[in-house]
Amino acid sequence: MEPITIRNLNFAYPGQEQLFTDCNLDLNSDWKLGLLGRNGRGKTTLMKILRGKVKYTGTVTSKLNFGYFPLAISEPTAFAGEALLATVNDPALEQWQIERELNLMGVDPALMWQPYETLSGGEQTKVQLATLFAQDGLFLLLDEPTNHLDQLGRQQVADYLTSKQRGFIITSHDQDFLDQVINHTLVIERYQLVLSHGNYSTYFQQKRRRDKEALATNQQLKSEIKALKKTRQQRQQWAQRAEGEKKNNSHADKGFIGAKAAKMMKKTVSTTNRLSQAITNREGLLKEVEEVDRLPLNLVASHHQTLLTVDQVILTINGEQLFEPLSFKVTAHDQVALVGPNGAGKSSLIHAIRNNFAGEYSGKITLANGIKVSYVRQDYTTNHGLLKEFSSEQHIAYDLLLNILRKLGMERSTFNVPIEQMSMGQQKKVELARSLATPAQLYIWDEPLNYLDTYNQQQLIQLIKDYQPPLLFVEHDKHFIDTVAQQQVQVKIFPRKDLVQTVWEMTI
Repeated sequence: MEPITIRNLNFAYPGQEQLFTDCNLDLNSDWKLGLLGRNGRGKTTLMKILRGKVKYTGTVTSKLNFGYFPLAISEPTAFAGEALLATVNDPALEQWQIERELNLMGVDPALMWQPYETLSGGEQTKVQLATLFAQDGLFLLLDEPTNHLDQLGRQQVADYLTSKQRGFIITSHDQDFLDQVINHTLVIERYQLVLSHGNYSTYFQQKRRRDKEALATNQQLKSEIKALKKTRQQRQQWAQRAEGEKKNNSHADKGFIGAKAAKMMKKTVSTTNRLSQAITNREGLLKEVEEVDRLPLNLVASHHQTLLTVDQVILTINGEQLFEPLSFKVTAHDQVALVGPNGAGKSSLIHAIRNNFAGEYSGKITLANGIKVSYVRQDYTTNHGLLKEFSSEQHIAYDLLLNILRKLGMERSTFNVPIEQMSMGQQKKVELARSLATPAQLYIWDEPLNYLDTYNQQQLIQLIKDYQPPLLFVEHDKHFIDTVAQQQVQVKIFPRKDLVQTVWEMTI
């Protein structure tokens, strides 16, 4: 067991509000610690601080050797095994050790013999995790490993992490996953850090109880504040009437009236000051409670009944068929989920619909004539620059973009930060806000929940219930799919040539 000791930690990005102010923490390397909090609260930043990647004030004391997920793959065109070994640059690590970890995870080690860039997002996650756990002496910081994992993949990784005796720090927005793998939580709330024993559900139950108590306290305080403000206003009106009486009584004893007005004014000023202080004190006691706003959608009506038709479509890459022939429709009020394992070709189908699929396809994809489509992409690294410039490039209203981002919980101080310098969660909100603000008749979203916290996920659910937009989406969160999808289209992997045999053929 090695401690992680944090004392008087202060950190803020240039031009932004403080993320951490005089924070003190004592963490234990034996813990399987869930690092939780809304997007932009500093989860990834805290991991950077632990790794010494950003400058801060205060002290962080630890003898641990930190490893970080995701890895920055240096040679993505190489076979996965070669790419991973080149990235970690650990002379003691050998490929068989990574394959051993993949076996423990229940994943086919043959993935190591595919070009890394051809692996699906979920497959890349699994081989990266196996590589990190294959290295001795690392304390792992796992930043959103559930992104891109299908339901089977999430369970495989959950079982794998549960079986490990080593501690780690992990961020994820999948509650079921966290409940299985963590035994402590560190939550970055708006004004405090909350460290507790237990899993996500334990924390959430405690927070719900705290929020309920806070709401009751706030209601009482707001009633008191309202009464105090009313009394203060009355006192001020009395003083104004006394002063008016002095001015308007030209034949009366002005000395008497003036003395009376001065006495009333002095008393009123004293009383008003006391009332103002009482109001300030009570406002300072108001508790923080997370509020979730409803999101707008720039949905445009269409006279078409059927907006998208996929008829007996087959996709192939390098001669390999991805999935069995696929047919479905999206009509004016349909919410359709593409469901299937990682690597089945769901995102590839979306690329084909967008007419930017790198492989070949047969069958027919038909978009209704003239309809406007709004996408949420998995890869949105092309979003860059300031939000004002970005809104102009995307032909969307700047005020609407900012309004949506604010409702998604983004701090106003972030609005002047270039998109590429934002956290991954903030960048995802920009991508989502762009889609919501774009006038459209059909929405196509590829894993919209990645990097979004549970509050944002609930906002999207409510948005879909409110507007019932025509929507085709890919997602691996079972709760989201079951809640919003009117139709689930199963994407079944086409039986492919055995990868091990392929590698054998390449070597003879």
